[in-house]
Amino acid sequence: MIAIFDVDGTLVDSVKAHASAWQDVLREFGHEVPFDDIRQQIGKGSDEFLKAFLSAEEIEASETIIAERRVEIFKRDYMQLIRPFPGVRSVFERMKKRGDKIVLGTSAKTEELQSYLHLLQIDDLIDGKTSADDADKSKPHPDIFQAALAKVKGAKPEDATVYGDTPYDAEAAVRGGMRAVGVLTGGFSEKQLRDAGCSEVYPEVSAILRT
Repeated sequence: MIAIFDVDGTLVDSVKAHASAWQDVLREFGHEVPFDDIRQQIGKGSDEFLKAFLSAEEIEASETIIAERRVEIFKRDYMQLIRPFPGVRSVFERMKKRGDKIVLGTSAKTEELQSYLHLLQIDDLIDGKTSADDADKSKPHPDIFQAALAKVKGAKPEDATVYGDTPYDAEAAVRGGMRAVGVLTGGFSEKQLRDAGCSEVYPEVSAILRT
């Protein structure tokens, strides 16, 4: 089996930090948006995220500037707050022992992903990784997970299970012909995850292989 893992909210506890960074940058650009509204959009890349709050004209004029500023704010004020969820390495070790291939598929920027890998200490257990830089469109489009699948030679969509914490992960997986499994650590409900296409939902990653 090929296991494709989202990272933010799935392997690392970063959702509140990302939502806070987005709230900060939107405020800088004149948009006071409630935290909970932002929270419901976390899991999308900036290209899809901004559509929920800005007009098409604003996005065309300022998307790149806003996205770059968000990265600056996140790195300066929030990156140091991120912690890995417990049990990730143990789950990956068990998956590798049974012969699975493991690939990371995230909307995070490459620099953010490298910081997460340092926290998680799983480099020796993964068979590939993809970031926002590897996809033309972010989740809920399937591009990132398709790029992740391509890291495993000869892999087919039906061979892959995507593990994620948001409905956007599930939608992207299903659109790409892959099975979706959800975890509740991103703050979305079990119903939201199942409605988006998850066949199974667990409290956290550490519960995936629990017997």
